[in-house]
Amino acid sequence: MFSRLLLFVALLLIPGVLRAEDAPVEKAGFAKKLTIYLAKGPANACGAGCDRWIAIEGEIDREAAQRIRTFLYATKDPQLPIYLHSPGGNVEQSYAIARFLRARKAIARVGRTTVPACSAGTQVDAACLKIKATKGEVAAELTTRNAMCVSACAYLFLGATDREVAPDSVLGVHNSRLMFVVHGHPPPQAVADFKRREMVSADRDRNLFLAAMGISRELSDLIRTVKFENLHVLTRPELYRFGIDTRPLPDTLWAVEKEARPYVRKIAQQKNGDGSAFRMMEWRLFCENKDRGRLMFVREFEEGRAGKSTVVMMAGVTKAVAFGRLPARFGKYEVWSDPVSADIVKAMTAVPHLQIGESALSSDGKPDPARPGVATFDIDTTGLEQGWTQLLASCPTATSAPKSASPWPAAVSPGVNAAPAASPSP
Repeated sequence: MFSRLLLFVALLLIPGVLRAEDAPVEKAGFAKKLTIYLAKGPANACGAGCDRWIAIEGEIDREAAQRIRTFLYATKDPQLPIYLHSPGGNVEQSYAIARFLRARKAIARVGRTTVPACSAGTQVDAACLKIKATKGEVAAELTTRNAMCVSACAYLFLGATDREVAPDSVLGVHNSRLMFVVHGHPPPQAVADFKRREMVSADRDRNLFLAAMGISRELSDLIRTVKFENLHVLTRPELYRFGIDTRPLPDTLWAVEKEARPYVRKIAQQKNGDGSAFRMMEWRLFCENKDRGRLMFVREFEEGRAGKSTVVMMAGVTKAVAFGRLPARFGKYEVWSDPVSADIVKAMTAVPHLQIGESALSSDGKPDPARPGVATFDIDTTGLEQGWTQLLASCPTATSAPKSASPWPAAVSPGVNAAPAASPSP
């Protein structure tokens, strides 16, 4: 800081003055100021037993940190989860907010909050922003699908002590850009030196910030390689390796996808070995009629092991749900698809977790001695009961002919960690 002050004083002694600022940004679909409000959704909207959360969305402006502090100081429950949806903005403000979140031991997730009362316009028009600014709780809905926290928002996110990036949301980074304001006609060399020192200082500040947040220096090295005009979406292995989200099985809640043929979906990514790779998995539950559904399970196959494992889903240790046989293969995916009765769906929604068991087979169809036993893991059922209830409302009666279900419908591949259409900000 002292060297930067000396440089500024020196520039005052020559014709003209230089000033470094964050590059201004304007992003369609986002409020021009960071918006924060208390959201209230249906039961389990933000997880098991969670129906209230703090929504932070929009561009990070130059007064954002003080507004965030004021709001959070007045919030009675310091452990309400915070859901972020932002294209970034002012870097220094994001650092300040992050440090405040760290002091509060905040829980942060990437997610989009929508307010149904704003349906007449957009989520960022003046009328909607007025609703969100109302004191107290705002009735809202929450989704992680296509939610984004990129650029300076990523720094803000790192301040939380408990961080979750769902498999269908995005955390993205790129290098910052400074805007240099020149008054008068300072010598070109003075301009070049000033720019160089400011960029060196920005790199140093970022390194110190990431170290304070307990994040691997590798992230800073990566950010330096990404031009401001580009965006690097952090992969699941990077999120794990950098220490950002170290869950071995990050997943989404069960949620209704309102396609031509609606279904309830859950996505998860399973860590392989040391975390250098994760396997994408997805479950879809369709309603064929009010007495029967169809459950599908799809996953990326393990190289060299495709079609060599049976998978079974259980609701408790005694209730088999579906599968229990070899899968079909479509491209790079293995797919299981079984009809399930209404009683089976009821059993699924009655337990907090479903068990997924896998048994490896050799080429002759017998148990593989190189991979003995049955590997198992659990997935939670939060959102499944509510989603199935929604499907039943538009499902045909049992006497109607059921709609056919292809092994993997609608040319839609499993959810992936891909960037939404919106571009990043500094």
